Amino acid sequence: MPHPTQPVFRPALAALFLSVFAQGAALACEAAPPVVRDIDANRYYTDSRSSIVDPVLKARNEAAVKPVNDYLEGVARAANAWQRDGKPADAQCGLGWLQAWAEGGGMLGTMTTNQSWYTRKWTLSGLALSYARVKPQATPAQRAAIEAWLRRLADLTIAHADAHKGVRNNHYYWEGLAVTATGAVTGEARYLAWGRKVFDHAMGQIQPDGSLPLEVARAGKALGYHLYAAAPLVLMASILDLQHPNLDRLVRFGAANVADPSVLQRMTGAEQEKPSRMPGWVAIYDRHAAEPWAKEAPPANNWDARMGGDRSLPNPLEHLR
Repeated sequence: MPHPTQPVFRPALAALFLSVFAQGAALACEAAPPVVRDIDANRYYTDSRSSIVDPVLKARNEAAVKPVNDYLEGVARAANAWQRDGKPADAQCGLGWLQAWAEGGGMLGTMTTNQSWYTRKWTLSGLALSYARVKPQATPAQRAAIEAWLRRLADLTIAHADAHKGVRNNHYYWEGLAVTATGAVTGEARYLAWGRKVFDHAMGQIQPDGSLPLEVARAGKALGYHLYAAAPLVLMASILDLQHPNLDRLVRFGAANVADPSVLQRMTGAEQEKPSRMPGWVAIYDRHAAEPWAKEAPPANNWDARMGGDRSLPNPLEHLR
């Protein structure tokens, strides 16, 4: 039975909306999906090292967060279509969806678990980055509503992060990206300063060999979590226009272990889940780094809604080399 403040999402509407984008057809924008205020997500790892996934719990979590993820996907598709093709209807579609949830208090309700907070910060990251793509087309009323909402979400993200100081791993970095992107797109210096604090902390965790101790602790998922931890840091560096040798070490450590994970396997004592290639965020890194990695072209489908959509399409918040 649906939560009274969380109306049933219309999957058929979302599927139609996203299929139109995927086909590159002219956008016929549907009304924004019902506002989700509360998020009731669940943890799905079964061991203390967060390396073993329970498929039943994973499926339950995916079902719980699907309405939020689908909403973010729709906003990102519209924003990317506008930046790529310049059709005002695409910008207004994305802005309309953002305004609807802003005025409805989207994600400002109850977060039942840490996993719920994680979902909200990932979503804030993608929304702020997508909004950056369409902001020039926003009306004053849209800007006021959307930016006030993003700031409220950023304040809640900061409050949660500052209250949970025991673990400063990849989740902290993604909180940093969400707040940094909000600061950059709204012009709020205090958010940029908080993001810089997170970035500096992360740089202090990176070891001389480029590894992150808290991600090494993830056993067979250590490689994946090194790559996942690097993603927000790479984009934060570009938004804040920072260069740091430790970030370069982290990127190259990840790349070396994608090619040959034997180093991490020795460090963890566990066989690594090995991706076929470097993640597509390397395109963001190469656009900003003093010495690009550039061993191969980014994947043709370089999409991550949490990072603002198409990572091969420079975000307006990035500082290009």
